[in-house]
Amino acid sequence: MEILSMSDLQISLIIIGIIVIAGVVVFNWVQQLRYRRKVQAAFDHKHDDILLDDPISEEPFQRIEPKFNKAAAEMPFDTFTAAEMPVNEPKRAPATPPIQTAVNIPASSVSTSSAASPLLDYDSNTNYIVNIRSESIIPNTHIAKLLQRKFDFGKPVYWLGQQDKNEPWEEITNESNVDSDGYSHLKGCLQLADRAGAISEVNLSKFRDLVLDFASQTHATAECPDIVSTHEKAVILDKFCAEVDVMIGINIISKDNGAFVGTKIRALAEASGFKLEPEGVFKYRDDSNNVLFTLSNYESSPFLPENMKSLTTHGVTFLLDVPRVAHGERVFDQMTHLAKIFSNTLGGIMVDDNRVPLSDSGIQRSKQQLIEIQTSMKKNHINAGSSSALRLFV
Repeated sequence: MEILSMSDLQISLIIIGIIVIAGVVVFNWVQQLRYRRKVQAAFDHKHDDILLDDPISEEPFQRIEPKFNKAAAEMPFDTFTAAEMPVNEPKRAPATPPIQTAVNIPASSVSTSSAASPLLDYDSNTNYIVNIRSESIIPNTHIAKLLQRKFDFGKPVYWLGQQDKNEPWEEITNESNVDSDGYSHLKGCLQLADRAGAISEVNLSKFRDLVLDFASQTHATAECPDIVSTHEKAVILDKFCAEVDVMIGINIISKDNGAFVGTKIRALAEASGFKLEPEGVFKYRDDSNNVLFTLSNYESSPFLPENMKSLTTHGVTFLLDVPRVAHGERVFDQMTHLAKIFSNTLGGIMVDDNRVPLSDSGIQRSKQQLIEIQTSMKKNHINAGSSSALRLFV
């Protein structure tokens, strides 16, 4: 048997290769250590928690986002009639449409039943609400048939139950229904609109017919509001939601056509409190797990966890979904604060969607716009970031 031995040249090449690999590893480790120290230094200074502390005096910021439609802003909600409103609203998506800041939904249209239970924030302003009452308990086997149809009407349906008039209301799910003995009073809440548009009159009719048939089969009584007027209200609600459905963004792009490295972006984002989600977007959440704002790639590629080490990009985008965030003014301040840190640390510049550098007055205008949107929502009994708003703007 012939024994093969390595020559001195081969051994030397192997040793040199090992030294080179070790040198690269040590170099990367040193670079990462330096960068983490730089990131930590950026966050070591103490600053107020803008979500918990009392608001402080406003400082001028930058950024311009959607333009205001002053004519529409002065038109009250109840001046629209069914004849003036299109029957089929086009599908809407979060964008930067004109904003209506003076819209009045009659306070009488808001149900006060939510005061009876913290679970009940389903009001007639945003839902088609039916009532089913029975002299005896309706068995859970019958209620299960209602729950099976909750996805048949194009919009979400929520069922609430009360075992006895002296008992608290509770939301009925498939799981809770199995554990219950049934209910004597039911409320069905069919959502009137979401970001896909208003509910159709056909689906409203289908839901009403389901409720009437169910009541007949269980020897109960059903109260169902008028379909035509409810559809008119749904179309008007959708129009209002489209006008306040605004996202405010801040872009940070690299200078001189350079690029940001994925590992640096991830390290800085996680040091700032972001978490990279599976869909490829960093999300900044509060203690209740509500998303306050996001950080995404300025380019089309998502920030997939498995690709961050090799990814490079020419920019990142901070995005705040205005109707879905409570205390928007404070959250905007926090997002702007972090955007400035990112810009300084990454060596980028803050620009608008047209790649025009942001000015302090521009960001202040965006902040003022956000305040007006959320004030308008509050006047119309849809508080930004509330459970109702989170259902509408999805």
